Amino acid sequence: MLESYFIKPETVDRIRSSWIGPQIEQYVTWLSDHRYSTRCVWRRVPLLTAFGEYARRAGARSAADLPAYVDGFVAERVRQSRTRRRTRRPELAKEIRSPVEHMLSVVLAGYSRRRPPRPAPFAGPVPGFFTYLEHERGLRPATIALYQHHLAALEAYLERAGAGLGELSPPLISAFIADRAAGLSKASVSGACTSLRAFLRYARREGVLSCDLSTAVGQPQAYRLADLPRSISWAEVGQMLGCVDRRIPAGKRDYAMLVLLATYGLRAREIAALTLDDIDWKRQRLAVPSRKAGHSTAFPLSQAAGEALIDYLRHGRPQTASRSVFLRAVPPPQPVSHAIVSSRARHYLQAAGIGARRPGSHTLRHSCVQRLVDAGFAWKTIGDYAGHRSPKSTEIYTKVAVESLRQVALGDGEEALER
Repeated sequence: MLESYFIKPETVDRIRSSWIGPQIEQYVTWLSDHRYSTRCVWRRVPLLTAFGEYARRAGARSAADLPAYVDGFVAERVRQSRTRRRTRRPELAKEIRSPVEHMLSVVLAGYSRRRPPRPAPFAGPVPGFFTYLEHERGLRPATIALYQHHLAALEAYLERAGAGLGELSPPLISAFIADRAAGLSKASVSGACTSLRAFLRYARREGVLSCDLSTAVGQPQAYRLADLPRSISWAEVGQMLGCVDRRIPAGKRDYAMLVLLATYGLRAREIAALTLDDIDWKRQRLAVPSRKAGHSTAFPLSQAAGEALIDYLRHGRPQTASRSVFLRAVPPPQPVSHAIVSSRARHYLQAAGIGARRPGSHTLRHSCVQRLVDAGFAWKTIGDYAGHRSPKSTEIYTKVAVESLRQVALGDGEEALER
């Protein structure tokens, strides 16, 4: 298999002469079977050969010993890399670690690339808090992950302060919030305070704390309608779509995702969760079965969205048994994540030179809702279309006539002011 990628016989001989040569060749065969590109093989094989040499020098004697030497190899390569000044170290370490761990997951039975999950914060003194959030409060996994993030910060702060949960006091809570607020927005600090209050109330309920400290948690004043929706004009949406190269499979996928974002105002998670079963071609309907508000929605399948989906499904989507609509462009074909959807939207907004605040998939969601507002639809209709859980989520769009203000800012707003 190596001869399929490397023309020079001495190159093939050098790879096979490595003491992990059989494992490298097995891995190359796997990459070929899963349709990885030739360029990918060229990049990975020299790195894997270097990893084998490092592990041998460090004392490895069999392939089963290799996992113990991954961290040391990554650290050494980062130190020696000439690109360390141009690439941030975490990103460089990831570029080195990923191929090595991927090979080990292929050639070693039972090896997993995934790190063991970190224990939940305060799992010892307050073991049932996150179960309480899931079953009693009914919070979604993404929301629970935010609680874990903020409480892990509290746990680390208490460790640095040399204090335990039982020693928590109002001054210590205030000091933690002040430390946590550095570099965060008011909304993020508010979320941290909400998580902390819920945790303290639960700890008091379970008898872990002798008094209710939740009242000591202050919260920054954040006005819900203080900001404008971060939407862009419909002309700018068209400008962004024009930047997509629809001649390549990845471009066909990205174009279809962007059209769905802009047409229906879907969230990135809703795009990533779409399956082939959600598209009813006969009735020309698009179903969104699990929205943030806990209900489902069915939209008429617009001509633009239908054509974009057909182009991607016929000419861009990899052949696979997966029922997910949108798959990663690199093999092996796996469903895209919500982070990929948002990052592709951000990429094309920046490529189009559109100066959106916090560009991403939500920019197109806001643009869709703003277009409905400008068209004069009822607020209840707009809220249902966007899948808002509460009418308060739609209220921010009632603040200003965004299109009229745009005309004023462009110097052609006299007519708008006379309305």
